[in-house]
Amino acid sequence: MKKLILSAFAMTIMAFTTQVYAQKNPMVGGAAMYANKDIVDNAMNSKDHTTLVAAVKAAGLVETLKGTGPFTVFAPTNAAFDKLPKGTVETLVKPENKATLTKILTYHVVAGKLDSKAIAAAIKAGNGKAELTTVEGGKIWAWMKGKKLVLKDEKGGMSTVTIADVYQKNGVIHVVDTVLMPN
Repeated sequence: MKKLILSAFAMTIMAFTTQVYAQKNPMVGGAAMYANKDIVDNAMNSKDHTTLVAAVKAAGLVETLKGTGPFTVFAPTNAAFDKLPKGTVETLVKPENKATLTKILTYHVVAGKLDSKAIAAAIKAGNGKAELTTVEGGKIWAWMKGKKLVLKDEKGGMSTVTIADVYQKNGVIHVVDTVLMPN
């Protein structure tokens, strides 16, 4: 029985990784994402990430995310930011809240280039769950729910990767449907 469960788990991970690898220059927010551009340049072209780009600018993280990296970014969409309580984004982008905004944004970044194969390997090594350390210093937990990669933040919030393996010259982006929150 245990072998059957592990075999089904391995097949689910393979389905997750193969479905996203078929895309070269995947479309995100109506724009092609090019592997020869950096994280910021690609994100700026996505109409689904205008809030994220504005937040990255307000936090002063543009130059960092244009750096050599590599970085793994779990990039919340505009709809993900819209799930936050009314007025949250407007409050966070104010200069006096830069430290809090920076903490939230860097919580979405993991050092290194963790594509879906690397995350799947970490999940397998962790017996079904991987613990990722963010640049902010916090933890995010990842596991598979069917064919979907699910993330859990330190406050118990859940997010799903909707587009995986958007390769950049300085890392990889995984689009997520909910903003992750550190402690």
